[in-house]
Amino acid sequence: MGGGAAAIGLLGMLLLVSSWVPQTWETIKKRHCPMNLEFIVVYVVASSLLTVYSYLVRDWIFFTLNFLAAFQSGVNLYVKLRYV
Repeated sequence: MGGGAAAIGLLGMLLLVSSWVPQTWETIKKRHCPMNLEFIVVYVVASSLLTVYSYLVRDWIFFTLNFLAAFQSGVNLYVKLRYV
């Protein structure tokens, strides 16, 4: 992948992951996750599967994106289940 394509992918990854940060931070701070449980479960599973796929095809931008998305949504899932 060329430098320009990698830069575009990296920028997209940073923007997408950063969109989860305020929600995750609020969830941690308030110990309450307002998101739908089914949505969170599907998001964690899908992001985890895409993380594995991205690793297998050696796409490090999408690996990092999906790993961080799985982690952040996993935090939301943990809070949702722990503080019901």
